[in-house]
Amino acid sequence: MFSPGGDPAPESSGVVVIPTRFVWPYGGRKVFLCGSFLRWSEHRQMSPVEGCPTVFQAICNLTPGYHQYKFYVDGEWRYDERLPFVNGNYGIVNTIVLAREPEPVPPVLLPETPGSGVNMDVDNEIFRRAEPVPRISEADIDVSRQRVSVFLSTHTAYELLPESGKVFALDVNLPVKQAFHILYEQGISVAPLWDSYRGQLVGILSALDFILILRELGNHGSSLTEEQLETHKISAWKEEKLHLNRQAEGSSRQLERQLIHAGPFDTLKDVALKILQNGVATIPIIHSSSRDGSFSQLLHLASLSGILKCICRHFRHSSSSLPILEQPICSMGLGTWVPKIGDPNGRPLAMLRLNSSLSAALSLLLQAQVSSIPIVNDSDSLVDIYSRSDITALAKDRAYAQIRLDEMNIHQALQLGQDANSPYSYLNGQRCQMCLRSDPLHKVMERLAIPGVRRVVVVEAGTKRVEGIISLSDVFRFLLG
Repeated sequence: MFSPGGDPAPESSGVVVIPTRFVWPYGGRKVFLCGSFLRWSEHRQMSPVEGCPTVFQAICNLTPGYHQYKFYVDGEWRYDERLPFVNGNYGIVNTIVLAREPEPVPPVLLPETPGSGVNMDVDNEIFRRAEPVPRISEADIDVSRQRVSVFLSTHTAYELLPESGKVFALDVNLPVKQAFHILYEQGISVAPLWDSYRGQLVGILSALDFILILRELGNHGSSLTEEQLETHKISAWKEEKLHLNRQAEGSSRQLERQLIHAGPFDTLKDVALKILQNGVATIPIIHSSSRDGSFSQLLHLASLSGILKCICRHFRHSSSSLPILEQPICSMGLGTWVPKIGDPNGRPLAMLRLNSSLSAALSLLLQAQVSSIPIVNDSDSLVDIYSRSDITALAKDRAYAQIRLDEMNIHQALQLGQDANSPYSYLNGQRCQMCLRSDPLHKVMERLAIPGVRRVVVVEAGTKRVEGIISLSDVFRFLLG
């Protein structure tokens, strides 16, 4: 309808395509991108960037070589005077040359928009125009992995211990209800378990346990009475969990699973591998002053986020020694991504709507074996996230005794934890960590190193449409090879 005319450019085949970002930073109501790579006949609508309403962006796959393009803004053909341009067959057009092996293009600062910061947002202060996404070589990956491995193998869990803080354990004879309240009031989702009769730590109580307890005691959706949770002690639940695990595995073994732990002088690599191989979120760091393990002292709860924080701190001022840190996450095959249309091997990404039932959310958390699930609207744009740890909000005003899991929806469940006096209110600014597919790995690592954050949602700039998820375990499996 508003093409500059002319014959379409010949389509290349059998060559590498380079995802390239185009940005129009000068405002408008509707902005379209057109160019030789679109045969001058297709007009790609550009999306406004969240928090920067005058900035529009689009990503196209370009073949290496010389390309021309221009913008159609509110019915008029425009070009960016601050970028290379020529007077071509279709008037004045911008140009871009992409090499076969693209080099990173320095960022171009865009005008700042006052008051554009919001709690749940991607970084909007820096965007890149006509930026090719570079490919990383296997040699760079191998070098980076080797250097990370050396660092983790030469530093110990002792370095994870904070200068000050507290760590406490729950007695296994506590009622489940009381444990529920303690974790909620303390704003935590996991605690070690102490057996006073045996005089030692015997396990970990986590938010996942509460999900399973609510499902089992409540017959998969019925409301629970306070009496049920009062009489059901943590020790009884652990026995019940062992029985359920044996049923699931088809085994009659009566052996109790040993507590997974580490010592303060174990290497960070050993601690990370224990967490990954056993599929747990945390493991206690215990100092034993005797060979038989008695007289042990609980020092800390180690997690992948704490180890990742050590990596980020160590390489922050020597990022050149890790070539992968500046690479965009989309170039590494890292994480789980929304499958492309027609991809028979794509794995669906677990997502929920705000009106989905809490029961469905808990079931999906268990089935997908993930720590959190994106909550999206009808356009698959991110609006919030539901995590395992959110289940402890049911302790507020004894909500667990008044609701049915299949009648409460996600929106109502999330509101339980949004009281200004709630220990979880500090999460409001960071509970939904996001990034763009073009963001460098170091930025994603820094966000995953924030305590309590275990997954970063990859979204499309402007629309916040969910494109993928990168978890702590994804990053460590990539770094450790």
